[in-house]
Amino acid sequence: MAITLSGDHAIPSPPLSARLTTPQVWGIVLLAPYLLVFLAFVVYPVGYGLWLARHPASYVALWHDPIFARAAVNTLIFLLVGINLKMAIALFLSGFFAQQRTWIKWLSVLFILPWAVPSIPTILSVRFMFNPEWGVVNQLIFKFTGEDGPNWLNDPTVALSMAIGVHIWKSLPFWTLILMTGRLAISHDLYEAAEVDGASWSQKFRYITWPSMQTLYITCTLLSMIWTLGDFNSVYLLTGGGPADLTHVLATLGIRYLRLDQLSLAMASIVCALPFVLPLVYFMMKRLSR
Repeated sequence: MAITLSGDHAIPSPPLSARLTTPQVWGIVLLAPYLLVFLAFVVYPVGYGLWLARHPASYVALWHDPIFARAAVNTLIFLLVGINLKMAIALFLSGFFAQQRTWIKWLSVLFILPWAVPSIPTILSVRFMFNPEWGVVNQLIFKFTGEDGPNWLNDPTVALSMAIGVHIWKSLPFWTLILMTGRLAISHDLYEAAEVDGASWSQKFRYITWPSMQTLYITCTLLSMIWTLGDFNSVYLLTGGGPADLTHVLATLGIRYLRLDQLSLAMASIVCALPFVLPLVYFMMKRLSR
């Protein structure tokens, strides 16, 4: 119990429970489980991972590992090509699905299925389709041409391109829906006024749609980059990092080191992704705080 001095007399201060109102007590009680979960499943794993990656020798070993350099380049390609292509297609499709037609509404239900279905069966099904021996793609090639199809995942460039394509196909419906809500929030009166003035489709997009959606589009792009840095499924389930570990990204490289029983290198490779993540988080929070 705290003691406060008043002149020559010591007056005991009331206990903490007496200084808190009932709503404040209930707030602490209800907040405590979430704080415990956050500490147990966020703070502790992140702190333990940073502690494992504390040795400078781990980063020296990464620097001399050619697979790490290739993974870093693949990550940049994945971000620059995959994210920009995905968001551009999502922006276009958001205008298509925003139309009030019955058949478009039914088509949107089919369009959202790749995102709604879990990643493991969908990505593995794509991998089975491109199997060089009994995949349906090579079976169709043999049926119509009489020649054997290629080993699609045996070429690093083709394999990485397919991983980017799978990522776009899997996450495109989500970002299309987000951008579609932004389009629907634009007042229809603006388009009617532009129609009266004889504005073309490109002029409507340039002077009405894009200025109204620019902040949402950039925010979604930054958020998608942050999430894509941790996208493990698209590469690992489709290519497994192969052939010859040439399609690894930083999100999957840690698994390679874990399989080689190199825990410190695995954690260090994940920490190396922070220079990519932190600037994106900073710019996103800065835009949202405007």
